[in-house]
Amino acid sequence: MDIKNLIKEFIEDESGLTAVEYAIAGGLVVGGMIAAFNTLGSNATDKIKCLASAVNGASTDCSS
Repeated sequence: MDIKNLIKEFIEDESGLTAVEYAIAGGLVVGGMIAAFNTLGSNATDKIKCLASAVNGASTDCSS
């Protein structure tokens, strides 16, 4: 094999491209999960605080 064919085959090789695509897709999925869990955690914490204050006698509406 000569250098010219070796470089041509290297440029045309797309086998590593799928690994990059999977890494990007995985990163987007993980980023979405982190955002969802942060929002869910904040909402759950707010509800628990509201319920705790209602148990302690505060007249709060925890339905919103």
